Amino acid sequence: MMSYFRRIVLIVLDSVGIGAQRDASRFGDEGADTIGNIYRSVGLYLPNLCRLGLSMFTPLPPVGEWIGACGKMEERSAGKDTTTGHWEIAGIVLEQPFRTYPEGFPKEFIERFEKRIGRKVLWNKPASGTEIIRKLGEAHCKSGDVIVYTSSDSVFQVAAHEEVVPLEELYEICQIARKMLTEGGYQVGRVIARPFIGKPPCFERTPRRRDFSMPPPQKTVLDRLVDEGYWVAAIGKIGDIFAHRGISWSQKTNGNPDGIERTLEQVQTLDKNGLIFTNLIDFDMLYGHRRDAEGYRRCLEEFDRALPTLLEALRDEDLLIITGDHGNDPTFKGTDHTREYTPLLIYHKRISPVNLGVRKTFADIAQTIGENFGFRMPVGESFLSDILADP
Repeated sequence: MMSYFRRIVLIVLDSVGIGAQRDASRFGDEGADTIGNIYRSVGLYLPNLCRLGLSMFTPLPPVGEWIGACGKMEERSAGKDTTTGHWEIAGIVLEQPFRTYPEGFPKEFIERFEKRIGRKVLWNKPASGTEIIRKLGEAHCKSGDVIVYTSSDSVFQVAAHEEVVPLEELYEICQIARKMLTEGGYQVGRVIARPFIGKPPCFERTPRRRDFSMPPPQKTVLDRLVDEGYWVAAIGKIGDIFAHRGISWSQKTNGNPDGIERTLEQVQTLDKNGLIFTNLIDFDMLYGHRRDAEGYRRCLEEFDRALPTLLEALRDEDLLIITGDHGNDPTFKGTDHTREYTPLLIYHKRISPVNLGVRKTFADIAQTIGENFGFRMPVGESFLSDILADP
């Protein structure tokens, strides 16, 4: 079958939400609005995203001519974490959320884990990643015990100093944890290696983080693309989120500028039909969880300034989709993700501006990708015909 678009470029702005969903009260997130509350609290100028349609669904004022298709998406899955959001974008709706461990992981599990890795565990409670290495970094360096902590997300995080626990050993420890959690039925979304460096009390995390996710329970649109002979390029933490399944090529990145640059390189050089799938993590990791509205504003405006170069690099047969995976309102209470609608911004060289309305699931993206390449996904409604309509 002839594809309408040879390549689809899908960019997830990690945690960029645009207002509380209808069910936000179930998550304690009434009033959350990542984009809107940043705009109201510290100002926000995103002219290029607004030209793609962001101002249609946010308080941001329109800027210039509208050149894209736009909508907003509602998450159907029972969760508001990174893995759940990305999996739904890729065509999997989770009826049950991943489990969280607000009191830490069971004692019997930690004891078995310690025996397997040959090291003791410090902490085993929820914590801020930057705060816990300040609190326990010196004790870890003296003892060699690894720091295990979780959060309001479904994560098992292992922090270790790179000079105390070599990176490869840390990654192996996390692989052991991933296997034990999966086989034990603990339903933890991600195991995360959190290496750090420095001397007390000045420790800092390094960019050599690595995520070890549960494998998706069924085929995603990435699996289907690879099965059909198409190319899937994964940039940022996409490979980790999908347990490196359904991926032809993967490139980790050191923050948003690097992720934007790697995406641009693929757009300019890749001569294969398929999907370029990018996650830009800094919005969430550096600013959302740390409740830094000013930093989040700068990060959004940085991406907006880079957008014209990406639009110009697109070929006639390319489709660009920009979205989010959940919210993380930096003006909101706590440090958790927020249950929000996400933007759906679409561009191709011959597009006629169209309002795609409120989509009932993130999986509409997977269904649209599938229809473009000649197959159907189990869930979602394609918007391909809407963005191909003549003016």
